[in-house]
Amino acid sequence: MRKPPELDAGETLAGRQKATTGNAEVGFARGKKGDALVVAVRCQGAGTVKVAVRPVHVSFPLECLAGKVSTIYNQVAVSGVNRDGTVSVEAPPAVR
Repeated sequence: MRKPPELDAGETLAGRQKATTGNAEVGFARGKKGDALVVAVRCQGAGTVKVAVRPVHVSFPLECLAGKVSTIYNQVAVSGVNRDGTVSVEAPPAVR
């Protein structure tokens, strides 16, 4: 689980968190009008990860499995986030 999810052509990295065990938070810069926000989360270890994206008020779970790397991509259509935001991940201590 050393490599982060790959970006598609035309996508710009807004923020990235290195491998972490348990809870984490990463900030991202505001976007331009017409941009979409794509949140990619990769995990390993048994447990459910809860992801919250602020200020766009989006949240979703990701079921993580022991011995398997799971990845989820969620795209949020926004009309332009006019302020910086954060992606918060709440995870059990056994989940990386």
